[in-house]
Amino acid sequence: MTDRLIELAAAIVERARSAESPTRPILGITGAPGAGKSTLAAALAAGLHDRGIRTALLPMDGFHLADVELDRLGRRDRKGAIDTFDGWGYLSALERAAAATDHVVYVPGFERDLEQPIAGAVPIDPAADLVITEGNYLLADAAPWDRLTSVLTETWFIDIADALRRDRLVARHVEFGKSPDDAAAWVRDVDEPNARAILARKHAADRVVQGG
Repeated sequence: MTDRLIELAAAIVERARSAESPTRPILGITGAPGAGKSTLAAALAAGLHDRGIRTALLPMDGFHLADVELDRLGRRDRKGAIDTFDGWGYLSALERAAAATDHVVYVPGFERDLEQPIAGAVPIDPAADLVITEGNYLLADAAPWDRLTSVLTETWFIDIADALRRDRLVARHVEFGKSPDDAAAWVRDVDEPNARAILARKHAADRVVQGG
């Protein structure tokens, strides 16, 4: 399956080259929390590199609002919901990554040990042939997220069994400091409401990819 997806991603680059597009193609990978978005993005980048296609990764997680701002807004107890991200900043970064092929575009990363965004941590090389971005809300229909489809060349949705996805999420939360009980409660009360909203937009994807 991964080889086939690498071929499909390579085809995006070839179409852009054939059309002599003035902007760089961007592949968006989305799905519910725990679907395996970052894993697929990394696998695609590695596979494309082996084919001589230069790829840059632009994760949506870098656009988490910092905890100090979430505290100010009263949203820290549901961190990961759509309104706990800088959607406008993410849209702007994608637009810059698509247009800028003569200088590095720096975007924020996300440090999971700190659970905080880190400014200027991810460089988008001007020589990259393709940008791959991944995140939960690429198909959301509320502003500004509904503008992403005008920037993304294609959007792929990872579909995965809910039980496996939830198990992955609990394990991730435990790995980064939550107790098993707290991790399970967070998945139930925070991640799953987000997941239901994200899954409701699966039909808007250009391609549905079976995960797991």
